[in-house]
Amino acid sequence: MYSASDLKKGLKIEIDGDPCVITDFQFSKPGKGQAIYRCKIRNLSTGNSFDKSFRSADKVEKAALESRDFTFSYEAGDDYVFSDNETFEEVHLNAEQLGDNKYFIVEDMQVEILFHNDKALDITLPNFVEKMITDTEPGARGDTTTNCNKPASIDNGYEIAVPIFINEGDVVRIDTRTGQYADRVSKG
Repeated sequence: MYSASDLKKGLKIEIDGDPCVITDFQFSKPGKGQAIYRCKIRNLSTGNSFDKSFRSADKVEKAALESRDFTFSYEAGDDYVFSDNETFEEVHLNAEQLGDNKYFIVEDMQVEILFHNDKALDITLPNFVEKMITDTEPGARGDTTTNCNKPASIDNGYEIAVPIFINEGDVVRIDTRTGQYADRVSKG
């Protein structure tokens, strides 16, 4: 059990039997009375967000979550199949569960999958992935304006903003947490 003073952004808790994560947190201490902890909470099972306030005397259940390491195996229609690194058990996640993460998954990628009561809830990819640019306008020679970006597509159609000096065939590093360009790995 957590006390209300343990609450912070990113903490995983259980509310009404559902696993949740605190996405935003505010503490306020009125002149009189108990301190109030206002939280924005996202249900990990349904994806719904809601607000909830806790008083300093309130107790909150810890979420019974388990995190295991998996390797991406293959894509089967709309399903992405991951293999447990220890038991080789397969777990199927659909494109809706993966969200934008589906654009950054590469063959044999090591991922971490979060489970609640043997149900896969969330996936954590490595922070960076390298992908090849398949479509972008060529940069004009001598155009060195700083912080000027252009649209570019990677092999699966995901579009990112890249600096002008990036060309088709270049391999770039993408931050999987934000979906944005990080740096160029090699020229094409």
